[in-house]
Amino acid sequence: MSSMDINQIMKALPHRYPFLLVDRVLECEPGKKVIALKNVTINEPFFTGHFPELPVMPGVLIIEAMAQAAGLLAYQTVGEERQRNTIYYFAGIDNARFKVPVSAGDQLIFEVELVRQARGIWKFTAKAKVGDQLAAEADIMVAGREVC
Repeated sequence: MSSMDINQIMKALPHRYPFLLVDRVLECEPGKKVIALKNVTINEPFFTGHFPELPVMPGVLIIEAMAQAAGLLAYQTVGEERQRNTIYYFAGIDNARFKVPVSAGDQLIFEVELVRQARGIWKFTAKAKVGDQLAAEADIMVAGREVC
């Protein structure tokens, strides 16, 4: 089981601020699961419009963060050498549910498990928690594609 700091995450994902939504991988078991986190701060650019009086993280960004964590699990599963010319795209979402709002000051913990992988298509179950409370969950599909 391995962890990843922000520099390793940026090596694995093409996203950059303000759209890189995973701050650290706490634990990764390639081919099985990843546990990652995002510190939600009042400085997030989306809080200026969602909502200024009650800063709530948009649900779609929580889903995107879970998909980024899933991409990191895929990256760790196949290994760095095979990733040089591959990018993982968010390909689908099912059964998305939002349970509690996520606010500035919260720490989101993502728990993502690999369900199956075949021909470049990866399926995951994902949960986002704040403390012990489930904030969101979804089934996520990611597609790996070669780029030049």
